Amino acid sequence: MIGLLRSERFPAFLLLGAAALGLVAANSPVADAVISFSHAHLAVPGTALDLSIAHWGADFLLAIFFFGVAVELQYELTRGQLNSVARAVKPAIAAAGGVIMPIAIYLLVAGGPETRDGWPIPTATDIAFALGVLAVFGKGLPSTVRVFLLALAIIDDIVGIVFIAVLFATDVDLGSLAIGVVLVVVFAVLSRFVGDRSKVVLVPLMIVVALAAWVLVYQSGVHATIAGVLLGLAVRQGEGMRARHVLEPWINGLVLPVFAFFSALVVIPQVSPDELSPALWGILIGLPAGKIIGIVLFGWLAMLIRPRGTAPEIRVPDLVAAGALGGIGFTVSLLLAGLAFADDALLRDEAVLGVLGGSAIALVLSGVLVSWRARHHRRLAQIS
Repeated sequence: MIGLLRSERFPAFLLLGAAALGLVAANSPVADAVISFSHAHLAVPGTALDLSIAHWGADFLLAIFFFGVAVELQYELTRGQLNSVARAVKPAIAAAGGVIMPIAIYLLVAGGPETRDGWPIPTATDIAFALGVLAVFGKGLPSTVRVFLLALAIIDDIVGIVFIAVLFATDVDLGSLAIGVVLVVVFAVLSRFVGDRSKVVLVPLMIVVALAAWVLVYQSGVHATIAGVLLGLAVRQGEGMRARHVLEPWINGLVLPVFAFFSALVVIPQVSPDELSPALWGILIGLPAGKIIGIVLFGWLAMLIRPRGTAPEIRVPDLVAAGALGGIGFTVSLLLAGLAFADDALLRDEAVLGVLGGSAIALVLSGVLVSWRARHHRRLAQIS
């Protein structure tokens, strides 16, 4: 089972199943009980922490997910696919298009005063799903295409993290935030002294420091998942990769499915399509269409940066498949939907439906397109 949870395929199916189960539960006879359960509060004795079960999933469990993402980002930025400007510039240009075009489409469709705050929602790419689709349908794709897709998704994650940190901080308590940052530094220092003999003492101490940093970042008004990002970027790389390896089955098997289930607890409005919020349509169109148009257009421009007479690293049909994969927003898009419309439950629910619908369209499109490109590259390999 641990092997399955570390694979690229099974966690994607598990995540999709959890979201589907949440949507079905919210529109079934048990809806009232399940939704009431998600709103039930769990307090930590002796602290000011008193969150609903759904918010524990979004604020605490998802911080663990972002810790793993940040550890991977640290690796890619120092030793991996993005460790130099030359290697990062082309996927970065394509990723910029994959952010700009969904925003433009969203604002075109839902730029009114009530819904315009949702513009960051269709900008995210879900790495877990993108890798899952590649694992299922991408056999035969050349490594250049896979590396480009991975770099694209990682850069998208960086953009999503910046949006969460900058756009959704409210009434920031600089004192709590400063102490939280100090604790992150302490965490980083401790990680550099972990050895075979000291880990029995230092690892539990690091966990305590990390929890305290999360509490202080939460209390500061900055979204608590940013604590996970800071800790993941600060930890010594070797210790971070080991921690990520240990946490990976828990993230794939518990953290993300629980978050997806509670995020998808949305009652489908019993109204005609023209009565649905423009936010839903902006996201539903912006995720699949915006990502494909933006990544293909900007990716094509990026591929013009090459020595005269040489072929582009990634051809336009492969960019189309990459754009479809980029439209699977899911995890980060669901989080952004909850943040953008935190004060309007109806808008939030319709935004979540937009994320689920847009991601589903992108999922189907990407499966078809990645299969098509994989077959094409397998035929080329046989001919050569």
